[in-house]
Amino acid sequence: MCGIVAYIGHREACPIILKGLRRLEYRGYDSAGVALLNGALNVYKKKGKVNDLEAFIAEKDTHAHIGMGHTRWATHGEPNDSNAHPHYSTSERIAIIHNGIIENYAALKTHLQKQGHVFQSDTDTEVFVNLIEEIQKQNSCSLEEAVRLALHEVVGAYAIVVLSKDDPGQLIAARKGSPLVIGVGKDEFFLASDATPIIEYTNEVVYVNDYEIAVIRDGKLDIRTKEDVQQTPYIQKLEMELDSIEKGGYEHFMLKEIFEQPRSILDSMRGRLELEAGHLNMGGIRAYERKFVNAERIIIVACGTSWHAGLVAEYLIEDLARIPVEVEYASEFRYRNPIITERDIVLAISQSGETADTLAAIELAKSKGATIFGICNVVGSSIARATDAGAYTHAGPEIGVASTKAFTAQVTVLTLLAMIVGHKRGTLTDSKLRELMVELSNIPAKVEKALLLNTEIEQISEIFRDVPNFLYLGRGYNFPVALEGALKLKEISYIHAEGYPAAEMKHGPIALIDENMPVVVIATKDSSYEKVVSNIQEVKARKGRIIAVVTEGDTVIPPMAEFVIEVPATSEVLMPLVSVIPLQLLSYHIAVLRGCNVDQPRNLAKSVTVE
Repeated sequence: MCGIVAYIGHREACPIILKGLRRLEYRGYDSAGVALLNGALNVYKKKGKVNDLEAFIAEKDTHAHIGMGHTRWATHGEPNDSNAHPHYSTSERIAIIHNGIIENYAALKTHLQKQGHVFQSDTDTEVFVNLIEEIQKQNSCSLEEAVRLALHEVVGAYAIVVLSKDDPGQLIAARKGSPLVIGVGKDEFFLASDATPIIEYTNEVVYVNDYEIAVIRDGKLDIRTKEDVQQTPYIQKLEMELDSIEKGGYEHFMLKEIFEQPRSILDSMRGRLELEAGHLNMGGIRAYERKFVNAERIIIVACGTSWHAGLVAEYLIEDLARIPVEVEYASEFRYRNPIITERDIVLAISQSGETADTLAAIELAKSKGATIFGICNVVGSSIARATDAGAYTHAGPEIGVASTKAFTAQVTVLTLLAMIVGHKRGTLTDSKLRELMVELSNIPAKVEKALLLNTEIEQISEIFRDVPNFLYLGRGYNFPVALEGALKLKEISYIHAEGYPAAEMKHGPIALIDENMPVVVIATKDSSYEKVVSNIQEVKARKGRIIAVVTEGDTVIPPMAEFVIEVPATSEVLMPLVSVIPLQLLSYHIAVLRGCNVDQPRNLAKSVTVE
């Protein structure tokens, strides 16, 4: 979950690397460092943010045309200067940066210590670089060959970049299970964990595949497999725009991304919902249409916010397409010996397309013969390449660690998928399909209207900024929204919050309710409305502080609630796209009022690329 940046070419490397690290800081911000090669191999690193590193090296010699940088999210070893990357080998002739986890590092470390290697950190990464050095010494081989041989000995996930004082014009990189992209410029190359540090300089990129090693020297890129089989680099064009990764006048990326949702939802529908023609089109599903129509079961695997989108999809697919759906935590799926058959479809959801647990779940499902359909946001990502087919959400870059527009974009694509499959199966009539298409086309405008509640929600947030606990309740389609609202508050404000099905409140959580407990109830007009009204009365009878999210014009609930947030009416199956908006704003404003860093919440990173 760390961020990697490297450069080799005719420009000054350090400014490019530092700017890239700032753009990747959402991937990790425990510490940061750079290695610069200009005759000497200099490593500078510091606990804290990229700004702390920049201040630290202000008076250092940073002149170089080749270098690499890293921003860390700690796995092995606490955040401190010593554990920050890059790491030297014992001789300080080789340096490495690494994203991932080396599972057999302890055994390798013991072996290397017996060979005389001295370790300065608690990280698995320092083991990696010393293994490369030991192999090069024992085999009298090139650095490239030493890296290749080392990759045969390590077990785990990695994206690495390696520099050597003895090879001053060469940069070596490799990956397995952690993302790595190479930007191709004119006589220069840029490496990074994702494309955000690259887009300013070139829109031509190569996505490195698992078990591939990239060597850049003399202005040329050479890619080979771990078995030394040469590969032809496939250069792709980036569609990302530079302004999409800037704040654009907003105080935080999270707020910008909340307000981008009318557009990201529309972009997720663009070319797929053809209202005038009266049909839906999703290219990724076309070749597997019969598989979906005849599916006996759909298994959804995801983590975090994507898992909540998967729960919404369970309601959608079972409701509209009448196919049984199971929603699994990807992190548990591979460890419980699941029953998977060739008749199953596994639907994998991930914003980044690099989530390690979801990738592992995909590999397990593939080994059982299931058809794998992926939904992710990043073109060329690992999940996009590992699945049989899929659909991109087209949400644009999401920099804030707490996902907002990713959730609504995923739900939009999943809604389209459920509608297409339901219509093909005959469980969704022409008239009902048309009705949903019209209503879905109106969702961006309704989200825009919901965003006008921002000031009102900020005022509510002021009242609840210092409470220690929150409870979120919802039923039906709004139950996953309650879970997502609670997760957002936990992630960025550090307030303990739990989401529950409203009817489950009586089975335990009601014991928590008193005059100090805020209870957010998603109570929009739907098939469960009367039941939710009863749940609100139960909370009110115990003096809970009710914040109700209701449909515009509701006259029943407002007298019962202390605070009421009205959202535009829409179809029950589409309500999560609207009802989640005030919950995102509530968590954002509470976190800001508490002085929290909403874009970089403690202990979290954007893309969980390690188990």
